Amino acid sequence: MSDLKYQRVLLKISGEGFCGTGGFGIDSTEINVIADQIAELVRAGAQVGIVSGAGNLIRGATLSQQAGLNRATADQMGMLATVINSIALQDTLESKGVATRVMSAIQMSAICEPFIRGRAIRHLEKGRVIILAGGTGNPFFTTDTCASLRAAEIQADVIIKATKVDGVYDSDPMKNPDAKMFERLSFVEVLENDLRVMDHSAISMCRENNIDIVVCNLMKPGSVARVLAGEKLGTVISNQ
Repeated sequence: MSDLKYQRVLLKISGEGFCGTGGFGIDSTEINVIADQIAELVRAGAQVGIVSGAGNLIRGATLSQQAGLNRATADQMGMLATVINSIALQDTLESKGVATRVMSAIQMSAICEPFIRGRAIRHLEKGRVIILAGGTGNPFFTTDTCASLRAAEIQADVIIKATKVDGVYDSDPMKNPDAKMFERLSFVEVLENDLRVMDHSAISMCRENNIDIVVCNLMKPGSVARVLAGEKLGTVISNQ
């Protein structure tokens, strides 16, 4: 682990990472790409925690608006959807020989462990990947905020925001071929310019706890391992 710039990482994966662009559900090719990247990190000696979104299944805010559900109810459905993604990823990782535990903020002992900070850290120290499901356990909080909270709790060295683009841009690179990618940003710059990296509460929490965020492309093989090794890749967001 001494060769790694970051030894304990919290990997934030969007729900869309589990399916093709514009798709729905869980795609076997996409989830295997994710699992292969995680397995590479474990082989390199990193301690890996994961928080996944659920946009491939349910978005609480959108569901509330479209279906007329109470926002708290819709968010609870979204939190349950993160458990679906988490146990799918666990099964895929286990099939590749990676010891994995799913820990949920919502009690469901027949499926996964409860999130207990000390137990989570112990799993990491034993070389197990931990997948932190169920969001914060509370409605009105995004999985970005959950990622920042859990990163602080497990004392992660960095949050890697794994996306399907190479980093943070000044405009949408899918729509603007001349969009400029930032190599480095401060937390203040992200907040002042309202850059859509993570929600403001997540950014503020990382700023207060001095946890770097690196935004990189999860779909490029080896990209996350290169970030942990200290290569200049994607966009680094920090207090510096």
